[in-house]
Amino acid sequence: MTMYLSKLYPLVLAAGFLLQAQQTDPTLPKIVHRDGRYALFVDGAPFLILGAQVNNSSAWPAMLPQVWPAMEALHVNTVEMPVYWEQFEPAEGHFDSSVVDTLLSGAREHNLHLILLWFGTWKNGSSHYMPEWMKLQPDKYPHILDAKGQPVDSPSPCSEATLQADTRAFTAFMRHLKEADPQRTVLMVQVENETGTWGAVRDYSPAAQKLFDGAAPRELVTALHKSAGTWSQVFGDDADEIFHAWSVAHYVGQVAAAGKAIYPLPLYTNAALRDPVNPGRPPRYESGGPTDNVLDIWKVAAPGLDLLAPDIYIGETEKVLKVLDLYHRPDNPLFVPEIAGSPEYARYFFAVLGHEGIGFSPFGLDFTAGKNENVIDAFAINYELVGPMQREIARLNFEGKLQAVVEEKGKPSESLPFGPWKATVSYGLPTFGYGKAPVGNPEPIGRALIAQLGPNEFLVTGLHCRIDFAVSDPASTKKRQFLKVAQGTYQDGKFIQMRILNGDQTDYGLNFSSAPQVLQVSLATY
Repeated sequence: MTMYLSKLYPLVLAAGFLLQAQQTDPTLPKIVHRDGRYALFVDGAPFLILGAQVNNSSAWPAMLPQVWPAMEALHVNTVEMPVYWEQFEPAEGHFDSSVVDTLLSGAREHNLHLILLWFGTWKNGSSHYMPEWMKLQPDKYPHILDAKGQPVDSPSPCSEATLQADTRAFTAFMRHLKEADPQRTVLMVQVENETGTWGAVRDYSPAAQKLFDGAAPRELVTALHKSAGTWSQVFGDDADEIFHAWSVAHYVGQVAAAGKAIYPLPLYTNAALRDPVNPGRPPRYESGGPTDNVLDIWKVAAPGLDLLAPDIYIGETEKVLKVLDLYHRPDNPLFVPEIAGSPEYARYFFAVLGHEGIGFSPFGLDFTAGKNENVIDAFAINYELVGPMQREIARLNFEGKLQAVVEEKGKPSESLPFGPWKATVSYGLPTFGYGKAPVGNPEPIGRALIAQLGPNEFLVTGLHCRIDFAVSDPASTKKRQFLKVAQGTYQDGKFIQMRILNGDQTDYGLNFSSAPQVLQVSLATY
């Protein structure tokens, strides 16, 4: 078990030292945990990532003229861009930072932050972004072997040579980033991409089999409150999958810890998900990555990672919300670095906020594959609405004062508790007249956000819904009244009133259509 045991203890120590380093440098972005909630702090205050991830091959300099206009149309504040190992280290030990520097200068020119994605050993379970000089040496940098001894298009996490090469390259990248980015343009770095394996539950190579036949690592067994033994003895029918998850996580954890020792930015890795309702077993999903059933293993094996993030490409609302529940953990900040760039996924931005998420990023919305205004508009309206008050939203969420929800098919309304008040969100086209509440949209596109500013004061916004308030005590005979409903916008952290709504705009509740509208509401009773 040399590969597992020899390096974990130094990594744990390093993680402690790195946390101290982050705390002593107030200019560094950092993940802050307080009162059971998380926030990404940028410039000393909570920051909300209004993101978009470019297509896989869109971070080359020649493609950027088709990237920046799309980001402007989306109203993002952060762009996720790949860094390609094959470009960064074209010859062994020779590092080319020119593309990274181009991304930095372009983001600054457009007043944007970056999250850089290290496409290293893994990209979607394969090693396709390894440099050519590694691909031409498969004996030194091996693929996984399946149970029949056949090679699989996935790198072996049990290869010390591959680990050393990736660690060397990643630390060179982080060292350059530290020197080239004193402006803190880069907020976070993703280590690898959708790690794991398709087509085999684990590596069956002789090196891997030797480890599998040995004892499961003591630190893992202890953390999971298991009895010592071999992998099969400890984990039974799940041994193959858990062994592979540990192997991949420990590999990624070592790369992450080495990079963080150079430059302690927040680091994360992302997951190709399994079905959260009917998962089955591999090969129905990618084995080895941070799927929901092995998050505890990843937390033990990769303490240098600040969070584990879900990539969401499952359409059913029930399943999307279940994924958010699974990755919104007391030990894991919620960040959605990839979600399908289709209009029906746009509303989940509000669901992420409702799960205290630190950010949201649809995939592939640059213009390298052509322009699709309908898709851009579907996501842009969220950021257009929240963008002017993004810092206030981040702060309110971190303080536990914000709730946000999305429409579910067959559920035309729901209630949200705010102490002495209850907010009711009804989805669908607004209708006038008492007792004529909306009964749901033809397709579930509604979304709502409510934050409590004071005992009787609220920030209210939404799309395709109606929001109203009532006294929460069911025994009370008191009725709510709107003291004031002000429509406005935020400028430099202050609400600027544009008009006061009354009459038809408030008599039956607060109606929100497809037009971005932000309200500050004061309530009383009679």
